[in-house]
Order: sequence, then structure tokens, then C-alpha cells
Amino acid sequence: MPQDPRLSAHLDLAALPDREYVERIYRLVLRRDALPGDLDRCVAALERGALSRSTLIHELTSSEEFTQARALDDAVARAREARASGERPRDLRAPPRTDERAVEIAWVLSRYRGEPRVLDLGYAFAEPAYVAALLELRIPGLVAADLAEREVPGLRTVVADARQLPFEDGAFDLAFCISTLEHIGLDNRAYGLEADSDPTGQEEALRELARVLGPRGRLLVTVPCGAPADLGTFVQRDPASWLDLCEEVGFSVFEEEIYLLSAEGWRPVDEADVAGVRYGENGPGAGAVLCAELRGEGAGRIVHRAARLLRRKGRPERAARLARPKPARPNAQG
Repeated sequence: MPQDPRLSAHLDLAALPDREYVERIYRLVLRRDALPGDLDRCVAALERGALSRSTLIHELTSSEEFTQARALDDAVARAREARASGERPRDLRAPPRTDERAVEIAWVLSRYRGEPRVLDLGYAFAEPAYVAALLELRIPGLVAADLAEREVPGLRTVVADARQLPFEDGAFDLAFCISTLEHIGLDNRAYGLEADSDPTGQEEALRELARVLGPRGRLLVTVPCGAPADLGTFVQRDPASWLDLCEEVGFSVFEEEIYLLSAEGWRPVDEADVAGVRYGENGPGAGAVLCAELRGEGAGRIVHRAARLLRRKGRPERAARLARPKPARPNAQG
């Protein structure tokens, strides 16, 4: 009679030394190495029988850190599913006590449409789950730029100031900018960079992005929104101010959506719902976030600006009809 496969699984795991087991479980569950003190504590508890291996897994998967890790995994998976079907998902959800990346990553990466030349701005301190998802896209002309230098295997990286990008006009078809714009021109010593004080930094960065994208390029950007505040390393603006800034430099706001973090988790809301929202008041990061797709200035700019004004006036159905892309007319053949 063949060996019971369940027994085989038990024996394989029992053959792993406790230290190696803890190291593997931390990487599998939390996607990081165990801190030295935590590693020693877990190994000692396992060796003396005060902790079982199953209980260790339960403790890790019951932690807030795992809730965040799972939310990021879910965001990457949601974006992958949307790309496969050509969907542009809205009305996203994420658990309470998670930061805004759980919404931002799903919203932004789901809108990738196979562009060969892509710029990611602000990769150096991005979530590893996001960087791994970028590499999963296998974009031939992917370039990651940041003021900080960080090596990422398989990724072409460039040390650059967003206000003076070292690329030619129209060098990219698409740019990602997840929770980076709000830091530009401010005191970023917390990230190992020099202090700065440039009140026009974000405007200059947007102009540079418009330049390297050209009139047919797209920018997918996310920023914290709510009550205006200067928080030292970054600023928060109300959604209208962010979008106005984008339009002032020549972008057209093709699509935008606002998300609010509450006791029930992340959910889409109207602009009025985030008035007065302070950063960090409901969770570990932003209390509200604006996700937007910007395009080069063109004929659609007037239409989408009108749609945005209608949404502000509480007429979302009319705004949706106005902003809906029109089907292309067939070319006449002579």
C-alpha cells in the first residue's frame, strides 16, 4: 500500500529544523524576514513546546501586518484580473486598518494596456508587492526613476529629480505615480534625501511628466486628499485643488475616483465626503485618496472638465454619460 500523502507532508515538515521553519513561514506569510529577536523567541518557544508550528502560523495570519500584506496581494490580483478582461474597475474595496496602497495599486495597475514605454516615478520606497507586480508586467521599456538610489533586479533604474527628468520629449507612453507627487519639493530627509522647500515643486513635476509623455501619453496618479495640510515630508490637498493643478499644466482629467477609509474599510465616495479628512486619523496612512488618469491636452479636455463639475454638483449620472468614451467612427474608404 502506498504511503499516505498526508503523512508524507507531516514528515517533510518535521524534517525542517525549527529555525528554518520560522524563517520560511515569515517569508511566506508576511513577505519579509523575521526580526532577529522575533526569530530567536519563536525558535526557543518551539523547542521547549510552548508554541506549536500551527499556532505560529495562526498568530502571524491574525496580525494587522498580515491584513495589510493580504490586502496588497488582493490588489495585485484584482488588477491582473481586470487587465485580462479589459476592465477599468471602480468601486474598489479594502479592509479597515490598511493603508491606501490596497486601493491605489489595484486602481493604477488595472489600467495598464500594454504600452511598451512606461515610466514609474517613486519606486525606491514603494511597496515590494507593487514593484514585483511591475516586473510581472514584463514591459520592455520600463524605467523607474527616483531621487533615491535603490537596486532592483531586472528593473532599469535612474536617479532623477521629477522636476528635471533626463528624458526626451514624448519618451514614454504611460507613467505611474503612486503617492509620490505630494512629496516633491519638500523635506524628505526621512527618506535619506536632502531637505527641500520648493512651493512649485509639484507643478514643475507635472509639467515634466506632461513633457516626457507627450500629447498622447497617459499619467496614472494617486495622492492623499482631504483637509489641506503641510505635513513636512508631503502635502495634502482637497481633490479639486489636485485636479485643478493637473489641468493648469495642460493635462486633461480623463477619469478620477475618490476613496475614503472608515471603520468599515476603504470605499468610493463623493468629493464632499472627504472635506475635513485629516491624514492618519482612521488608519496607518491617508484617510482619503484621489486616483486619477490624466491625458495630454486635447478635444476631450472640455468634456471631462464638464463631467467633473457635474459630479461636484451632485449629478453623477449625467457626468457618467458625458464622460463615457464615444465609439470611434469607421474610416471612409475611397
